Amino acid sequence: MESNRDFRFAYDPPIIRYGAGSVRDLASEISDLGRTRGLVVTGRTTGGDPDVMDPLRRGLGGRLAGIFAETTADKRLSTAVRCAERVRDTDADVLVAVGGGSSIDLARVASVVAGSKHSPEELGSQLAATGTLPVPDDPVPVVAVPTTLAGAGLSMLAGVTADPASGPVSEPAGGGVGDPRLMATLAVYDPQVVVETPREVLAGSAINSFSKGVEALYASTRTPITDATASRGLGLLAEGLPALGSPPDAGDLAPVIRGVILVGYGTSRPSGTAFSVLHAIGHALRVHADIQLGVAHAAVAPEALAWLFESVDGRRELLADALDVAGSDVGGPETDPADAVADRVSELRDAIGLPARLRDVDGVDHGVLDDAAATAAEGFIGANDAPDVDRDPRESRATAHGWSGTPHPPPGLTVSTDAVRNVLEAAW
Repeated sequence: MESNRDFRFAYDPPIIRYGAGSVRDLASEISDLGRTRGLVVTGRTTGGDPDVMDPLRRGLGGRLAGIFAETTADKRLSTAVRCAERVRDTDADVLVAVGGGSSIDLARVASVVAGSKHSPEELGSQLAATGTLPVPDDPVPVVAVPTTLAGAGLSMLAGVTADPASGPVSEPAGGGVGDPRLMATLAVYDPQVVVETPREVLAGSAINSFSKGVEALYASTRTPITDATASRGLGLLAEGLPALGSPPDAGDLAPVIRGVILVGYGTSRPSGTAFSVLHAIGHALRVHADIQLGVAHAAVAPEALAWLFESVDGRRELLADALDVAGSDVGGPETDPADAVADRVSELRDAIGLPARLRDVDGVDHGVLDDAAATAAEGFIGANDAPDVDRDPRESRATAHGWSGTPHPPPGLTVSTDAVRNVLEAAW
């Protein structure tokens, strides 16, 4: 393990609130932020669930400006424009994003649109030309109330797409927005809200966060600070994930949610994310097979880690310690910790009932593997190129589908389309 590596850690996290029933204090928390009226941003399913929305309404009380329940997985710019219009119509001064990554991302994009001096058409042109949107000096602040376990509440990134059918573009466009000003000002983690999400969604989203913790330890952007938070978070996730093999209660979710918070802490910051091999491959599969990101991670992770460990150290000893599979626990001190880590990842995946092979995932056809491999490898071009390489972000097929992250491979790992294709074939 390294001990003397130089680092710079610049990270401005939100206020983090955790606890069963913590949404009941939303009004006072928003008041402490100096805000008065919150527009709830969510999807139709969550927005129609009284077990989630009734406590939220009570918690906001007189500070509830309205509910915008139109977010979708597409994260359309046109939806963000409508949301920004609701911000103005209701005199809201804070967005309360309730849901998974799609709703929290959409709230971030709406905060950009609401604070922008550009027209929707100008923003659409910017997205088509650059793959991103200009962030105003004072975007509308966002409060995140996650209902899944993917970790979007601690990110400063948001994916966004646009389509001529909904505007404001003349041809399909996509990309992402990333800026420290888009970090949530407050993230509220309430197990009583999260437990209302279907078990299958929780299981997949939890593996997404678990992958962030794994990658935070070996990504080239790692720091001693994220080593500490990710290691502790992985331990909590390894303890709590098996409970997601059946419908959990709020108590079952306690270690999982705390783990999600810790593995997400500092993984999205101005100097770069901690996304690496697993996220590049997972997002490529999501682009070409339209599957949940965590499900893709679950099927691919053991084979991807085997490839990584064959090529580089991958900080296998630290990972084994974090997952409590070091030394005699995995067959004696001579056991390669890389094997123990891959086996532990497989065990956790099986415990929560996610598919072990890509062929068992609904919607994944063997014919998409070539395109997925090419898209995943493209994601590493920017990280591997020399600093003076001028690369148009629109060239990436993953970016075009609203992925805003750049993967950071561990030092020494060479990524190619053939290498990723071999991983996908092994996972098939």
